[in-house]
Amino acid sequence: MTEKRKIAAATTVMASATSLSRIAGLIRDVVVARLFGAGMVTDAFFMAFTIPNVLRRFFGEGSLTAAFVPTFSEVFHQRGEKEAQQLANRCVSLLLLIMLVVVSLGILFSPWIVQGIGFGFGQVEGKLLLTDHLNRIMFPYIGLVSILALLTGILNVRGHFFVPSLSPLFLNLAMILSALTMGQMFAQPIYALAVGVLLGGVVQLLIQFPVLCRYQIRLRFDFNFRGDPYLRKIMTLMLPGIAGVAIYQINIIVTRLLASFLPEGSVSYLYYGQRLFEFPQGIFIVALAQAALPMMSRQVAEDDHVGLRQSLTFAMTLITLLTLPAIIGLIICAKPIYSLFFFGGEFDLRALENTALALICYAPGLIFVGYSRIAAQTFYALKDTKTPVWISFWTLLVNLILGLFLMQFYGFIGLAIALTVASMFNALLLLVLLQRKVGTFFQKALIVPIIKVLPACLLMAVAVSAFLNSVDWSQGGLLLNKSLVLSLAVIVGALIYFACCYLFKVDEIQQGWQLLRRKK
Repeated sequence: MTEKRKIAAATTVMASATSLSRIAGLIRDVVVARLFGAGMVTDAFFMAFTIPNVLRRFFGEGSLTAAFVPTFSEVFHQRGEKEAQQLANRCVSLLLLIMLVVVSLGILFSPWIVQGIGFGFGQVEGKLLLTDHLNRIMFPYIGLVSILALLTGILNVRGHFFVPSLSPLFLNLAMILSALTMGQMFAQPIYALAVGVLLGGVVQLLIQFPVLCRYQIRLRFDFNFRGDPYLRKIMTLMLPGIAGVAIYQINIIVTRLLASFLPEGSVSYLYYGQRLFEFPQGIFIVALAQAALPMMSRQVAEDDHVGLRQSLTFAMTLITLLTLPAIIGLIICAKPIYSLFFFGGEFDLRALENTALALICYAPGLIFVGYSRIAAQTFYALKDTKTPVWISFWTLLVNLILGLFLMQFYGFIGLAIALTVASMFNALLLLVLLQRKVGTFFQKALIVPIIKVLPACLLMAVAVSAFLNSVDWSQGGLLLNKSLVLSLAVIVGALIYFACCYLFKVDEIQQGWQLLRRKK
């Protein structure tokens, strides 16, 4: 099986599992929007949920995965299964100790943490206190998903991607069920959502163990950390990665901090817009990046630089071909989607229009987030975590300066635009520096695919717009009519895009499909 086919097959498996999770996530957001709307309690919840979510990226899915997977892959493929098992045991044991400290400190210092990222909430009585209470309930979630991220890395290196990719489904289900069934148990029903986050984290972790047993991976406590060169290497790679790997999430914190000074509901508008923006990002971009890292790590370990460049070019090309139509789809369908799924209950017309505007401003950043994820994973495969750190520092400054300036004139819309521009800056700088390390790939992976698919994107946009203009999306109800029109628009748009790619001979689409079908 070729490396390209391995990447494509693993991406398909994870994308399929992630699709289920993202659909459940959409349902979760619909439930939250209709039950709680876009106001004080949702602002507080989304701000509180930001903290464990970002720390999850720092300690778990981000820096830990980026440092652990290349090293564990090297040990597994070069030193054998026994030493790999020993390394896994020590990493789990050390991470458990670290998370006990982090969670304890997070709960203890919660009031100061909350005030630091939501300072503007102090203008509304009780808003900071509610955010603090929600944060204390959800903070242990970071420990659970950090262990989950480590187990995911182990399974990915062993070639298993499905169950780890499916695990977010259980978080979403837990939050949905908690919101619907436990709200009446609390004086403030939003607490039920926080409890759902904690329960979801427990379930996410537990479902990994049957798969670990299937691969005969039986984890044991091993506190013999001293003298392990591979554990030291992981720590060396991870520490700078804490500042750099979760750049997009760090920028979200900056955005929400600034939004806390804006009129009530601004944090919620940005959150709902961000969530739909993350739908295609989670289904494809994250899946592709996670699938590519073990492959690239092995190529680096085997000193196969030609293969690494080919894998990088292939991954970047797929990002280009699939995110461009997604961007256009998000922009054109923003209001129709929120009208169909969110409009009603506590989610009024003002929330509908403002949330759609936030999504439209976020959408162009999708392709840059994709490029950044793949480029960062390549740096991590090369065991270079310092470069993304420096780039992340400058990206934060760009987002902060632009956000402060644009929010004065455009409010929350200015913050969304600033984050998109910062994402573009981050991606382009990463790609330029990466090309110096691995050789030329920029034109073949980015420029040529964009030129090829632009006509297909334009035709798709015209057709989808024509369908959507037949409905007044500002009007409530009409669920059946809205569902049919939006579904037809999406289906027709997708068919037009792929048909045009075929007619215009975009070979990469056909190549990707053939790679998935090929048995050898």
